[in-house]
Amino acid sequence: MHITEEKVSDQNALLKIKITPEDYSDKYNQALKQYRKQVSMPGFRPGKVPIGVVKKRYGKSLLAEELNKVLSDRIQKYITEKDLQVLGSPMPTDQNEDQGDWDNPSDFEFTYELGLAPDLKVNIDKKKKFEYFTIKVDDKLLDEQIGDIARRYGKLVDAENAKEKDMLVGDFVELDENDEIKEGGILNTSTIAIEHIDADVQKDFIGKKPGDSVVVDPHKVSRNHEDLERMLNISHEQVHQLSGNFQFNINEVKEMIPAEINQELFDKIFGEGEVQDEKEFRARVKDDIQKGFSQDSDRLFKRDITNKLIEDYNPTLPDDFLKRWIQMSNEKPITADEVERDYDSYRKSLQWQLIFNDLIKQDEIKIEQDEVIDRAKTLLSSQYAQYGLPAPDDNELTETAMKVLADQDESRKLYDMLYDEKLVEYIRNNATVKDKEVAYDKFVELAQKG
Repeated sequence: MHITEEKVSDQNALLKIKITPEDYSDKYNQALKQYRKQVSMPGFRPGKVPIGVVKKRYGKSLLAEELNKVLSDRIQKYITEKDLQVLGSPMPTDQNEDQGDWDNPSDFEFTYELGLAPDLKVNIDKKKKFEYFTIKVDDKLLDEQIGDIARRYGKLVDAENAKEKDMLVGDFVELDENDEIKEGGILNTSTIAIEHIDADVQKDFIGKKPGDSVVVDPHKVSRNHEDLERMLNISHEQVHQLSGNFQFNINEVKEMIPAEINQELFDKIFGEGEVQDEKEFRARVKDDIQKGFSQDSDRLFKRDITNKLIEDYNPTLPDDFLKRWIQMSNEKPITADEVERDYDSYRKSLQWQLIFNDLIKQDEIKIEQDEVIDRAKTLLSSQYAQYGLPAPDDNELTETAMKVLADQDESRKLYDMLYDEKLVEYIRNNATVKDKEVAYDKFVELAQKG
């Protein structure tokens, strides 16, 4: 086998691969013999079909399969040996239509197109300036959080009329296009939390009492599709097909009476005697808020890092090649227009991946297996705590963590999480990072800019 690399541009190359019978004949003949054992044809005993008949009927497809194996293996070996930084994967060109004589196999020649990554050297030093935004936990935000806690630990009581923070218990009844009860339609008992629905719909419920009915669009009284599934007790597919209104018959109006801010509440939340008075309680709640927001600050910081470094380095890409490769490699048929529509997002993601990979490589940012196991154990312990359960002993926790990591998707999420954390730490240590405290509303505004 002979491979010739022809550089078309800085980021495009052609690989011309010449294959001789010595490269594939042994494997091809083995495939014919193996297939002969499996094939069943009228007039022949199983496994006794003449090899010539097998070759005539199935030879081309078996030959193509073996040639693909040989090509795939050799191309990958060549890329590794030459240390080529390939984007996407090698893509056969139209020249492959005239690659050889399939009826009388001998020499074959194939041409593959490569998309190559750009030369990139990312430098993070004190000249790089970033801002790290944190949320200022002021008295207003703290009071709101304590109010939420008091409601969470409060109790529901019957109310005569619905107010903006009340909950309604009632029956959803599906209506037809004339807003009449639909025969055989959906019927389910559920709840509506007035404070969580669209503002323009809230007014339809304020002041209502048990026995009243309201015609509603179910999409406007649920937070998302999953919430609507539970609310109506229907499948995800049914949610997407759902149109038209429902009648909501109010059976009960429930008012939440917040818990008193006292020692009983402190003990419920933090454990008996851990918090002695309201001052300590407010300090603990404030600390918990700040810890909870730290992940949001990291995410915003990571996004700003991404945008800044893409803007600074703007890695060039073989765009035409990548668009064709996306279309060719997609599991489902996809048009060139569809590729074009989503390409900017894909391009930005790939540019960031190139920058990220360069930082990991040159600065030797590594994730050890023990770190991943420890993080999995920490997350599992947190889950137990959320349900008020004690974490199992270390051996059992490690065993469960290993089972989680056996799932490739879960393992990749944990590795990505740790790499992101280490990248944030690396930038903070090597660039000039200014910590900036902002009000909650300002933080939300910054986060929503995208």
